[in-house]
Amino acid sequence: MQVVRAGKEELVVLELDLEFLENVARQTGFVCELRDERRFVLMNLTAVDRSSPLLLFDAASPTNTGWFSRCQFYIDGGSGKVLQTPLVVANRRDGDGDVDPMAISLQIVKELPVNYRLPGQTQVNEQAIYALIFNFLLSVVNNGVGVCGAGSVVPLSI
Repeated sequence: MQVVRAGKEELVVLELDLEFLENVARQTGFVCELRDERRFVLMNLTAVDRSSPLLLFDAASPTNTGWFSRCQFYIDGGSGKVLQTPLVVANRRDGDGDVDPMAISLQIVKELPVNYRLPGQTQVNEQAIYALIFNFLLSVVNNGVGVCGAGSVVPLSI
């Protein structure tokens, strides 16, 4: 982790270990392709050994009220941002152009304001990001993640 100055702003620049991220994905049941860019890391994730869709559901649907109250994570359906985190989610498409119910893309923002805090007022660092990603991916496969609002992210579970 570095702190850099950009004009009047101070930014925390995360130095994420790609092998560690790939290991986190594997531990949570995903095959992962990684792409390291200057300002973000992109994880293309595909669930393995799974017979049902990933648990991204429409938080506004009355049939999902029970799921919604148990969620640890929520996605803004319009932007794909995972609320209160430096993560952005997108659906992935299969060969026919349909949304793949077993795959998502996860973008991890590497440049954050120096005063950025994760939920619980946790200061951001690489270890906190690894734990956040681990918990998010476990939620996607086990507990459910609510998609709030229509837009770019399509719920995968009914």
